[in-house]
Order: sequence, then structure tokens, then C-alpha cells
Amino acid sequence: MRAVRCLVLATACSTLLTGCSALDRLSRVGSTPELTPIGAAGDVAQMPVTMPMPRPEPEVYQANSLWRQGARSFFKDQRARTVGDVLTVQVTIADKATLANETSRSRSNTDAMGAGGLFGIQNRFDRIMPGTVNANKLVDLNSDLSNQGKGNVKRTEDIKANIAAVVVQTLPNGNLVIRGRQEVRVNFEVREMVVAGVVRPEDISPDNTISHDQIAELRVAYGGRGQLTDVQQPRYGSQVLDVILPF
Repeated sequence: MRAVRCLVLATACSTLLTGCSALDRLSRVGSTPELTPIGAAGDVAQMPVTMPMPRPEPEVYQANSLWRQGARSFFKDQRARTVGDVLTVQVTIADKATLANETSRSRSNTDAMGAGGLFGIQNRFDRIMPGTVNANKLVDLNSDLSNQGKGNVKRTEDIKANIAAVVVQTLPNGNLVIRGRQEVRVNFEVREMVVAGVVRPEDISPDNTISHDQIAELRVAYGGRGQLTDVQQPRYGSQVLDVILPF
């Protein structure tokens, strides 16, 4: 009975916590998933796009020189280097991992003890113990222990995509913090991809691209939301039961 009460209480708490989300989803039944506004939350038609922008820097030319301050080549460098610049991140993740562990342990013990001569007391054992008593075999213990374990892990990840990211911060040592988000809606399903990390300006190629394996603190999120994702996820009640049930 107590377990039933706990289950009802947990279900009620879950309903209260997810009530707002459920009402919001109910209000969007039959509608396509909405895309996140660019650079800001809200209606794109009512709110202008806001993005990180660098401080204005006047162009300075040295006397009798064709070089421009801040340029890394004779012509203007098109690679990202300041806040607000855009660069392309090439994500080509093809990881495979196979792990296999196997353990085996066994132990066998045998203990025997007798008292053939114990100051004559061994002759009185039959008075306190039923049946015939052999003083040479008073204690005989045997124990066996055997444990076996086996585990296998096999994982394969394959992601190949290009995503444009924006420089959102410049660190004191010159490295750039980037973040990019891409959303594609097909019918009632939105596929979204997010990439973020820290890059060195020297690692950005001349065509303003960088590979994912040259990004420090790389964060890549690839997923979706919509009707298909909802069907693949367990219901709230099932998720609550998975947490609270001990079996």
C-alpha cells in the first residue's frame, strides 16, 4: 500500500512539473515544429537579428607601404579573426570502439579437525551429541566459490556535415570561441545540429574552414524534435516508473 502511495505521489509531481510543457505541446498539435529565431528568442518578424559584433577598427596604412594593419597576406585576409566573423566547421566523425572483458575466479576450501585425545574428554562426547561420535572427525568443513563475468561493448559513430559557426568571443591569447547552430525542417520533423569550441586562428585554412579535430573543447550535438522524435521517446509515466521502481 505504501508503494502505491509513493507511486501516486510521484506521478502527481511529474504531472505538475510537465503540465506547462504538455499544455504547450497540446497547443501545437497539428502544427509544424517552429524553428529557433536567429541569434535571439522571439518572433523573427518582430525582433531584428542580434549577433556578436567586433569593435570598429579604423584601417591604418603605413607611409609608403602596401600592407594594411592586421592583414596576414598581401590581399585582404578572409579568415575569421574577430567577434561576429563566420567560419565553416567540417565535422567528419567516424569513431569505432570495441571492448571485450572476461573474468573468471574460483576458490575451494576444505577444513577438517579432530580431537583423538583431549584429556579424556573425547570419551564423553556421546553424552552431549546424539549418535555415534568419532573424535577424530569432529569438524569437517567444505566450501566452493566460483564467479564468472563477461562484458562486450561495441560502438560505431559516423557523422559527416559542414556547419557555419560564429566567433562569439576572443580570448586574451588570441584564440577564438565559436558556436554554430543549424536547423532543417522536413514536414513535421526538425533536424538540428550544434557545434561549439575553441580554435586557434592559425588552424583556420585559407578557405575559412576548420576541421573538428582542430577544435579544443569541442561540443557537437546532433538530434531532432518533432512527431517522429516524440514517438521514439517513452511517455512521461514510463520515464517516472523507470526512475522509482526498484525492479
